[in-house]
Amino acid sequence: MLKDRLRQILIELAQAETLVTYKDLAERLGLVPPQTIHRVAGLLEKLMAEDAEAGRPLLASLCVGRLRHDLPAPGFFMTAEALGLFAGAPEGPLAQDFHVRELARVFDLYRQVRSG
Repeated sequence: MLKDRLRQILIELAQAETLVTYKDLAERLGLVPPQTIHRVAGLLEKLMAEDAEAGRPLLASLCVGRLRHDLPAPGFFMTAEALGLFAGAPEGPLAQDFHVRELARVFDLYRQVRSG
């Protein structure tokens, strides 16, 4: 299942403490146009819901927009808000702080999984 492959890719990236772009994720998943980025975003939103429900940090925070200065796309923040995890605009210091905290949580969890 594509979503499961995406989760495994993101876990490997988290263990290496590496960010990835939406385009790179689409390529790693073998997606071909049209709407590859849109499909990746939809899969990431599903992972976010699963992670939130399980009380895990958001693996989707590893995926950033090429032109967004290492921030995820606005949809990441809107989904996080819908899940009750974030409140604020998808741009600016609140978004940046939330993203930095979420990345730290992801790296911390998957560093423990790797070494554990």
